[in-house]
Amino acid sequence: VRQNGEALRHAAVPLRADRELVLHAVRQNGWALAYAAEPLKADLEVVLEAVRQCGTALVYAAEPLKSDPLLTDSSVTANPFAV
Repeated sequence: VRQNGEALRHAAVPLRADRELVLHAVRQNGWALAYAAEPLKADLEVVLEAVRQCGTALVYAAEPLKSDPLLTDSSVTANPFAV
């Protein structure tokens, strides 16, 4: 996962809920947020790391976070076409 965040796709369900593992994955590939357990998609730090790596990863965040100014600003900074 540290070398390829996309590998989270093939991880067992309990590993997708492991906060540290998911943080490593999204730091390497923001799109890995798509495979994270739902509670981690609502974790501001996890989502922020994903969005910093790939602005469009914001689409995988929990609904309440999608309008968070910190996340939307970071998303646009990473990718001006993300929002």
